[in-house]
Amino acid sequence: MKDFHNTLDEQILYHPEQPSKTYCKYMVGLQDLSPAEKDIADKMTDTYRKIPTTFKCQIAMCKGTGCQASGEIPLKTKFDELIKAKGLEKDIHIIETGCRGFCEMGPIIEIFPQKIFYVKVTPDHVEDIIEKTILNNEIIDELVFQNTPIADEINFYKKQTRRVLGESGVIDPENINDSVAAGSYLGLKRCLFELTPDQVVEEVKKAGLRGRGGGGFLTGIKWGLTAKQDDPIKYVVCNADEGDPGAFMDRSVLEGDPHKVIEGMTIAAYAVGAQEGYVYVRAEYPLAIQRLKEALEQATEVGFLGNKIMGKDFNFSLKIAQGAGAFVCGEESALIASIEGKRGMPTPKPPFPAERGLFDRPTNINNVETYASVPLILRHGYQWYASLGTDNNRGTKIFALSGKIRNTGLVEVPLGITLREIIFEIGGGIKDGKEFKAAQIGGPSGGCLTVDHLDMPVDFDSLQKAGAMVGSGGLVVLDETTCMVEISRYFMSFTQDESCGKCIPCRVGTKQMLEIMTKIVAGESTMDDLKTLEELAVVVKNASLCGLGKTAPNPILSTIKHFRNEYVAHIVDKRCPAGECQALRQFHIDPVQCKGCTKCARVCPAGAIIGAVKEPHEILQDKCIKCGACMSACPFGAISVS
Repeated sequence: MKDFHNTLDEQILYHPEQPSKTYCKYMVGLQDLSPAEKDIADKMTDTYRKIPTTFKCQIAMCKGTGCQASGEIPLKTKFDELIKAKGLEKDIHIIETGCRGFCEMGPIIEIFPQKIFYVKVTPDHVEDIIEKTILNNEIIDELVFQNTPIADEINFYKKQTRRVLGESGVIDPENINDSVAAGSYLGLKRCLFELTPDQVVEEVKKAGLRGRGGGGFLTGIKWGLTAKQDDPIKYVVCNADEGDPGAFMDRSVLEGDPHKVIEGMTIAAYAVGAQEGYVYVRAEYPLAIQRLKEALEQATEVGFLGNKIMGKDFNFSLKIAQGAGAFVCGEESALIASIEGKRGMPTPKPPFPAERGLFDRPTNINNVETYASVPLILRHGYQWYASLGTDNNRGTKIFALSGKIRNTGLVEVPLGITLREIIFEIGGGIKDGKEFKAAQIGGPSGGCLTVDHLDMPVDFDSLQKAGAMVGSGGLVVLDETTCMVEISRYFMSFTQDESCGKCIPCRVGTKQMLEIMTKIVAGESTMDDLKTLEELAVVVKNASLCGLGKTAPNPILSTIKHFRNEYVAHIVDKRCPAGECQALRQFHIDPVQCKGCTKCARVCPAGAIIGAVKEPHEILQDKCIKCGACMSACPFGAISVS
């Protein structure tokens, strides 16, 4: 851990990566300063809020996992080299932030105080950025997204309401100074100095915060159930397992603003009477774990965790428990078993974790986004939080936007926004001029939404009525080239592989459903198989032990409901309308466009193409092995697939 400064001095202004205990206590109102110290602290606060007074400019460089993968590390190295070579160390300060959300455009940097936002930055651009933008206030057009140099004016950000993600991508997540300058731990201070535990629970109830991990259960109600238990030992647990394919909300919050999660968990501990907590995070998130570990150490050193928090008679400590990546450990009781060192498998309910959870003690479990929302409620008040959203669906929700869409990334929007706004305004619409077909929401446990749902409010209740769910927040956009049968088979393959095997309906039922789905995409099924598939889906949904098993059939049930014609085409016509299922693809040669060049026949490994030179050719369907080599070789576009 980096050394803490117990007093303020000017040196900190030039090394702001060094956290200051005095500064943190001053910012939350726990310590007075002399006029000279106050002047330094105020300058630091201006610096951390990105209105530099000490430096000529600051560069916020996204170091989320996505931007790292697209080249942030060599970019940072190049900046460091040139800044040193030009003697600009006291003029330019770089902070490496968490995810900014616009993953499609990484690496991303933002230059303050001008707030110039650059995308797809490479080491080759660094010289120009320093000389033109930083030293001469010139905008480099090729690095600007759609001619808009200010992030807040880009459609991707303009339609968002970034509350949980408000500081992610702007502050240094490895420095508690940055977090407290942005308001962290003010909500905790209000709890400890102004509210009783019961009043905290009531505040969260009035805010209408629902769990952001999938089920959408009211957070205040859950806290109240844990708080009323008589056991003197209680636990608070954060579910950061996040096993859905394409979901990366929790990871990004932990990477970009870990103190918000720590503060939320500490507030929860105060409200329910817990003394110890765990963050259960999958080991595949090394950067999130590293930053969370540093944040825990810094919060403890400052006095925002540990014994006598903020000088009050309240003790709470947090530990990190790393998971091995089992999807089922996203379920509460399986997660608890994993922390205890047992095999991650669910248990029947009741009793619920609030009654008997970790080590048989009352336990409150929420996910990352839920805990990160809590400090905002306590800092600004429940009325402020509830001002966004719809009835029974208050606040914002983070979605991981991916698939056949122009702008992929992480978005935070008010509950009640329409799917059309998310996809076509924030997401920029469908790639390559294709038509929107469906959106798979909620991951393997969710369902699909169609064109008919584009103007439906995206919230817990509306999605449930439509046969889908918010889930953890995965949102995969599909276009006209997507086979809905194959996408359902993929999700069933995932859930079957991840089934813990404890209960027969899930263990056997998902295997049988996957076998039928495999037959369908291979063109080897009958309509009786479709009937059996629907019956199996209902049994698995109703009889499985845990929520993951109960929701495993959702993708199949929703695609059968909305795209039954595609299932029938696969089964009866032995045809994949999207041309995606290889076993059912049929290649055809247009005799008008075919010039008889013989290139297709020469590359066909099965000898399935016949025809004379300079005469239209023909594909023998009984010999074709569906490889597509002919289509790739044809220079005239005469070969199509259906």
